[in-house]
Amino acid sequence: MYFDKLLELQDLEYKEFHSKLMPTIDPDKIIGVRTPQLRKLAASLKNETEINVFMEALPHCYYEENNLHGFFIEKIKDYDRCIEALNRFLPYVDNWATCDMMNPKVFKKHLPELLHQIKVWIGSDETYTVRFAIKTLMNLYLDENYSEEYSDMVANVTSGEYYIKMAVAWYFATALAKQYDRILPYLLENRLDVWTHNKAIQKAVESYRITPEQKGYLKTLKRK
Repeated sequence: MYFDKLLELQDLEYKEFHSKLMPTIDPDKIIGVRTPQLRKLAASLKNETEINVFMEALPHCYYEENNLHGFFIEKIKDYDRCIEALNRFLPYVDNWATCDMMNPKVFKKHLPELLHQIKVWIGSDETYTVRFAIKTLMNLYLDENYSEEYSDMVANVTSGEYYIKMAVAWYFATALAKQYDRILPYLLENRLDVWTHNKAIQKAVESYRITPEQKGYLKTLKRK
């Protein structure tokens, strides 16, 4: 439905560059639209009937159509409708970028009930549904809302999927920056598999939010 509008925004050089970052996507399914332009397009589309028809038409053909779908979900103001839309869409998400771009604004007003849904998502068999759950815990529950229960949920994820393991590592690296003393035991007790443990340390050491002293100590915790 919106293919022509997306094609008008096509940047072939960007398509070639971005395709290399998306190994799970057939390059022929990438139009080549920069994210700021895609967000601007999503914001400009106001016809709710058209948008609803588009969102019902799953699966989409193109990567940018999936991203557009995700941006429409972000704008849903009713919490229950947002969750319903996500539950319909997440099984069709097939790459890390579409997964990570979605940050529904309504979530912040519904943190207690959102936790129940996160527990459902994190137990999914779908790679990017699990990744979305981990990313949501990282984005919304690492500051004043933090509880070790949430880190336990992430640490208990067992998967050989690269994009899930990376999400777990990303979560713990970010958690170290925000809750260092409470997260350190997860490394000291070897709660993560070796690859994810070491990747979390690597990403934490690369962070400007980790002190030089913390970085030095974290390096000693790497496992073989």
